[in-house]
Amino acid sequence: MDYKDYYKILGIAKTASQDEIKKAYRKLAIKYHPDKNQGDKKLEEKFKEINEANEVLGNPEKRKKYDELGENWQAYQQHGGDSGNFDWSKWSNRGRQQGGQQQQEYYGGGGNFSDFFENLFGGGGGFGQEQRTQRPMQGQDMQADLEISLDDAFYGATRQISLNGQKINMKLRPGLRNGQVLRMKGKGGQGRNGGPAGDLLISIVIVKHQKYERKENDLHFEHPLNVYTATLGGKEHVAVFDKTVKVDIPAGTDSGKIFRLKGMGMPFFDNPLQRGDAYVKMMISVPKNLTPAEKELFTQLSNLKDLKHA
Repeated sequence: MDYKDYYKILGIAKTASQDEIKKAYRKLAIKYHPDKNQGDKKLEEKFKEINEANEVLGNPEKRKKYDELGENWQAYQQHGGDSGNFDWSKWSNRGRQQGGQQQQEYYGGGGNFSDFFENLFGGGGGFGQEQRTQRPMQGQDMQADLEISLDDAFYGATRQISLNGQKINMKLRPGLRNGQVLRMKGKGGQGRNGGPAGDLLISIVIVKHQKYERKENDLHFEHPLNVYTATLGGKEHVAVFDKTVKVDIPAGTDSGKIFRLKGMGMPFFDNPLQRGDAYVKMMISVPKNLTPAEKELFTQLSNLKDLKHA
């Protein structure tokens, strides 16, 4: 079987850091996720390759073994993928110089990997076979991003995601934050030798709202205020998601004045009954399409103001 260049699959250099590997994987996983490319078998295989590359390069121990093998894959293949009959000293000096004996141990993992992966990491009787059969191994944790709206984060929601052909229902509690990670136990990579499955880590991505800007659990937004209420004062109805309140507007309110609406912000994730605050900025709207009578009244007001300052 052919050697797989996992670095090339993820589009990264061999000197890439673990953080760079993680970012590259996430970007490609979103692009090639089966949910976005349903029915495209070629892109499904590409997605599997990306996951396989991340399974190896995202694990320091597996990455070390993979890097030590490198171009010597053909020599390893000629020995049947059997580390017991292969002269490691001829090609693994780099690994020894890094201070390590070869650790023949298999670390976790999901399913649906290529023959190359299985042979390299023990699935086909290669190195790691002895230790792999001695004890159960937990499956690899898997990562995914989930985009939701700010409305979903406010009210809570139910979402269904597809993972390796499996439909998983997720109940989202109110108060979710952008970047928050949810752990679904046992929904990750398949375990080995009777070991438990890994976990699925869901990173929440909240799409920008057209009206509200969220800061921690507070909400900030603008509200149009007519010139009459701003000048004479009055009450203004302001809605924030599930509530509408009357805000007292003092006479002579300037455009840009901010009012605090206590307890009308986002719910707290750990305590949905508690909420942050909302801050509304009143923006005076100039009247348009005036009738002749309205224009006459504004003209009279303007003349009165001129006389006052004369």
